[in-house]
Amino acid sequence: MNTAHDADALLVDDLPAPRHSRRLAVVTETYPPEVNGVAMSMARVVDGLNRRNHDVQLIRPRQPARATPPSGHPVVDEVLTKGLPVPLYPNLRMGVPSKRALVKLWSLKRPDVVHIATEGPLGWSALQAAQHLALPVTSDYRTNFHAYGKHYRLGLLSKPIMGYLRKFHNRCDATMVPTEALRQLLAERGFERLSVVGRGVDAQRFDPARRSAELRASWGAGPDDLVLGYVGRLAPEKNLGVVLAAYEAVKAQQPGVKLVFVGDGPMRAELAARAPQAHFAGSRSGDDLAAHYAGLDLFLFASLTETFGNVTTEAMASGCAVVAFDSAAAGELIHSGVNGWLAGAGREEDFVATTRVAASHRAARLAVAEAARATARRLDWGDITARFEGVLESAIARAEPVFAMQGLQPAA
Repeated sequence: MNTAHDADALLVDDLPAPRHSRRLAVVTETYPPEVNGVAMSMARVVDGLNRRNHDVQLIRPRQPARATPPSGHPVVDEVLTKGLPVPLYPNLRMGVPSKRALVKLWSLKRPDVVHIATEGPLGWSALQAAQHLALPVTSDYRTNFHAYGKHYRLGLLSKPIMGYLRKFHNRCDATMVPTEALRQLLAERGFERLSVVGRGVDAQRFDPARRSAELRASWGAGPDDLVLGYVGRLAPEKNLGVVLAAYEAVKAQQPGVKLVFVGDGPMRAELAARAPQAHFAGSRSGDDLAAHYAGLDLFLFASLTETFGNVTTEAMASGCAVVAFDSAAAGELIHSGVNGWLAGAGREEDFVATTRVAASHRAARLAVAEAARATARRLDWGDITARFEGVLESAIARAEPVFAMQGLQPAA
């Protein structure tokens, strides 16, 4: 018996199989330095795919300032297309129809799968080009465009928009959604092949340790003063009138309470007029943004148009107690009274009353904030990227018999 030989064989057999690298085309109409949930989460996914040794081709509109992935890991292949300002969102860009260019691009360098993050003109072109070339396609459902209608006097367009989104996603091999509740809602509305892939949070960046007495003092808040806050776009679809109502209710009981808005948008002037005592910090990013979260005591998030709401998990990771409607990420992650507080979806009086209760009980607020931090620490981006990768691999596997029948070969 050759013991040494057997031991060597055992060592070799126990080694994990090498990861099969894929050629992935990722199409998105928003990406950093643009600041929004879709852009930031897509940057994390692209970075994660690079870390997992995939060859990522990122296709996006050209922006006034060049994007840099937040981790410093370069995108392997970046293709910039013509971009135009998004109506109602002048700081964002959208792509233009580009089917012919994408067909040419992918004919020369064929990807294993095309992933489309947004459903705009560039996303639609990518879907058409991929289907023309018989490429597997996956997509994200990330923005409830149809729910924005009542905020921008576009209510009559809600059904046509939903019809377009259903047509778009049902032409894909899989559509990723961030919560089980959204999966069920879309399934009821005729969406097919839905997979739940959540969102992660950077719990090292968003950390209670970043709380700064100096920053709070700049808001006029002392160590024991209560600070309510909101982070995000200052826009009608964020339901900020409810945040103001909650602040006024708390202020009636605690005159020294402070209100901080972090972000910018078309409602800033209106909010400043309605709440002249509030502090408007403007747009923040990176560690500066994390310090602003950590300086808050209660995070008020009244939006009902989110598919997820990354700000919820960022606030939780920052050790900030959250008051939100039972919707999106909050509805998925928060157990009311344990690691946050929930109001019935759309019940504004309930939201105000819940905020008033949370503001009145400091000990309970601190316990909830600690539990929120523990919840957020479990939302690791590495796990999310692995689930994302799994959906891509399933789409590729389903396409391989089609390749064989048509005499095509997957990307080498």
